[in-house]
Amino acid sequence: MSTVDLEDILYLDLEHGRIVIQLLSGTAPGHVERIKELTREGFYDGVVFHRVIPGFMAQSGDPTGTGRGGSDKPDLKAEFSKLPFERGTVGAARTNNPDSANSQWFICFQPTPHLNGQYTIWGQVTKGMDVVDKIATGEPPRQPDKIVKASIAADVEAG
Repeated sequence: MSTVDLEDILYLDLEHGRIVIQLLSGTAPGHVERIKELTREGFYDGVVFHRVIPGFMAQSGDPTGTGRGGSDKPDLKAEFSKLPFERGTVGAARTNNPDSANSQWFICFQPTPHLNGQYTIWGQVTKGMDVVDKIATGEPPRQPDKIVKASIAADVEAG
């Protein structure tokens, strides 16, 4: 039986529950490092899901809530993999430039094969897809859901 590395688990607490994401540090080490860094800085706390398309994905990670913002850190190089985009897959959002991912990301509601090999996959929801399914829809949603608190499990469980 393998033990879970709490350093590679991200908790996203929303008003209606917790989403647990397995961070794929072996697949996208640069992106996972950035997510951990921003999470520990409190960057994602209070950030809304600004673009939520039913049957496709829920996007967050922009402190401005517009879809145009990011962190003040440099953009990341793409870390494409052979992993497929499935229900619960977490990918890095970017512009048309493959090396433009920064702080934004999205969670897929269902398999989205047209994204395969085009976007960096850095996580997979392991618990809480029922919470993801309840996120208010819209571009932007009229009353968007927000991340109340984002944390790395190692920091919480050590606690």
